[in-house]
Amino acid sequence: MKSTTVAAACGALALVTALAACSSSAGSATNPSTNSTGTSTSRTTCSTGTLDGEGSTAQTNAINAWITGYGKACSGAKVNYNPTGSGQGVSNFTQGLVAFAGSDAALDPKKGEMAAAQRRCGSAPLDLPMVVGPIALAYKLAGVTKLVLTPDLVAKIFTGKITKWDDPAIAAKNAGAKLPSSTINVIYRSDSSGTTQNFETYLAATDPADFPAKPAKDNAATVFKGQGKAKSQGVAAAISSTEGSIGYVEYSFAVNGSLPTVAIDSGAGPVDVSKDSASAAAADARVIGTGDDLSLQLNYNTKAAGAYPLILVTYEIACTKYSSAGIGTFVRNFLTYTATTGQSALAQLGYAPLPSSLQTKVVASIAKIS
Repeated sequence: MKSTTVAAACGALALVTALAACSSSAGSATNPSTNSTGTSTSRTTCSTGTLDGEGSTAQTNAINAWITGYGKACSGAKVNYNPTGSGQGVSNFTQGLVAFAGSDAALDPKKGEMAAAQRRCGSAPLDLPMVVGPIALAYKLAGVTKLVLTPDLVAKIFTGKITKWDDPAIAAKNAGAKLPSSTINVIYRSDSSGTTQNFETYLAATDPADFPAKPAKDNAATVFKGQGKAKSQGVAAAISSTEGSIGYVEYSFAVNGSLPTVAIDSGAGPVDVSKDSASAAAADARVIGTGDDLSLQLNYNTKAAGAYPLILVTYEIACTKYSSAGIGTFVRNFLTYTATTGQSALAQLGYAPLPSSLQTKVVASIAKIS
């Protein structure tokens, strides 16, 4: 990991949640630089030096925007993020190779991830929800601009039980649509992916009869029938170039690729994917982490009005206390920015910002990082 020199601003930090935090420079004992910017409701406390993170491709567009925004506010700060996938990000974080990880799934105690992170940190690791990312079912089907699927149809398509676009069950949900008789080309993630785990968790929760497998980050090739592509970028590109295709991808990639997306009918009528419909579903999640850890349990069977049920929450995974106080301060300052000022950039990128009640908890947890 690159060394980090921190010169953090100290003073009142006004957050949207009316919390206050004060950070001092651990990397420069004399003449620390102070650089606070922002609006009356949110201020940015700057660090200088280099900070490295890695992981989730689903949050790539969000974190790139945050890095740009934080860099403009803090000219001496350089944040690097390598979008290698959630699995690789968590692995490199637990090995101490990066300061924080991005993941589409919280640390899994049953797989030893929480214990490995505890050993690396020497303190309690934190799962910090940062972005609500709808998982879009993007497709390419000539002449079909509106497509509605139910949870069981989604499960049957991806597991190969339904293989033709004009299958009677699909046609029944899409009266008037000119569905071709061609084969459905399923595209899935070939790399270790939190998006895959979230998608599979949705299928297992909504249609266990057709998807009895245990959700995981890296088993897509064994449970889905189709072709695998690496990373969110690879899936989106494959859908865009393959007629008759359908795949799961974080919504911002569907937006950026101008891909049509499926409306899901969970029993109360079709719901299109959007930042508002995703936020409605996220508000129905509950915190299951202990202490300052904020891992969530999503309600994939939500019946909330206008809720798009197929969502993921991307986390930033960090230590409560770092061996280097300078790195800890930099992580705290950057993540405070992402959880407050940075949330305003999400809607235009195809993400949904944190519900206010959850945002308050995230900011409070970040304030504990040192």
